[in-house]
Amino acid sequence: MLASILMGLVGGQRSMTPLAAVAVAAAGGHLPRDRAAPDFLRNPAIATGAVALALAELGGDKMKSAPDRIVPLGLAARMIMAGFACGSLAPRGAFWKGAAIGATTAVAASYPGWYARITAMEDHGQTSTGLVEDAIVIAGAAAIMAKVSRDEI
Repeated sequence: MLASILMGLVGGQRSMTPLAAVAVAAAGGHLPRDRAAPDFLRNPAIATGAVALALAELGGDKMKSAPDRIVPLGLAARMIMAGFACGSLAPRGAFWKGAAIGATTAVAASYPGWYARITAMEDHGQTSTGLVEDAIVIAGAAAIMAKVSRDEI
């Protein structure tokens, strides 16, 4: 379940990145078959759509009108999307356990992530802090999926 916890941390910062990372790995044949991911996640069209939504979120995050990640709708998106992605990373037969762990972790991680970003924005602005956060989130998701693809977590 470590992969579900770690990806939940990512989901606390960007709601769509976990799903995009899992879908890309699944579509590319890099998600081990002993994981709980539903078969439709292995469809390249699903991966393309998830990446498109993740990119839209990354762009939208830099807009002045972007809501805080801790508003109810933002938390709900994190719960649902991270929950699904994290459930897919769980061992086969443990989807719901992985989903619950990932959703809970994502919501909990949203608050310190939000606070760090708000604090950093005071000195560095919205766009630059968002780009740094994006780099950390994408690198984290990629590292998690690299470990999962090698069955190391």
